[in-house]
Amino acid sequence: MTQKEALLTPNKLNWCPGCGNFGIWKAFSDAAVAEGWDNTNTVLTAGIGCHGHMINFVKLVSFEGLHGRPIPIASGIKMANHRLNVFVFTGDGDCLAEGGNHFINAARRNQDITVILHDNAIYGLTTGQTSPRSPKGFTSKSTPSGNTDEPINPLRLALAAGATFLGRVYSGDPEATKEMIIKANKHKGFSLVQILQPCVTFNKDYTHPFYRENIYKLDDSYDKTSKEAAFAKTFEWGEKKIPVGIFYEADEPTCESQITQIKDKVLIDIPVKRDMSELIQKFR
Repeated sequence: MTQKEALLTPNKLNWCPGCGNFGIWKAFSDAAVAEGWDNTNTVLTAGIGCHGHMINFVKLVSFEGLHGRPIPIASGIKMANHRLNVFVFTGDGDCLAEGGNHFINAARRNQDITVILHDNAIYGLTTGQTSPRSPKGFTSKSTPSGNTDEPINPLRLALAAGATFLGRVYSGDPEATKEMIIKANKHKGFSLVQILQPCVTFNKDYTHPFYRENIYKLDDSYDKTSKEAAFAKTFEWGEKKIPVGIFYEADEPTCESQITQIKDKVLIDIPVKRDMSELIQKFR
């Protein structure tokens, strides 16, 4: 059995035909094979949404939390054992609505986790309501007269909060997505990978043709160490103006490296000095 085959589960991929999640699944699976991520060194968490099915199709240790809560689960796992590669699969609704507080504060703490944001700018699993990423004026089941809210920009929000790695890719380019996920995981600190992922069933604005026609790659002249440059790039959107690539990367102390109790030794290796046998017995 090959390593790629070892990652397969008995479950059949069941996203809508043409869904951007297929490209993300391929990219992450290929990255796992390339980097040797397995059940001894890697954990996945997911929230609620179409993105959450990812953990049903990749055979790695996984936890699916409540809506909007995959980041605190990942944070706890990383605090307990910071040797692990910890990935968060989350959607734009899951992450930026219900999970907005967790997203901001994990970025602020610079926790060493990789957040993979499936951004289809709609609530897909619940059949097409406006999300925090839907554009102003967007018509959906929940906004039949048009969305009156400005969309949240996750890269801009994470940058302001304190994230130290910000990347954006398009799910229709699985090779670039694979390489971005690998780079994000190798970075020490809070890494956000925003993946522009069409919802072919419910979002007729942000389609595969829309992205193929309008994205462009940040070139070598772009200074990814500049917060000011990254901030300015987050405002680019529209015809021939959607940048993809690494927006920002900085070497800053991680949350885990600054906590005395775990900076030199993982929490799971620290012996428990208290005898808890009597307490455990009460709950048997």
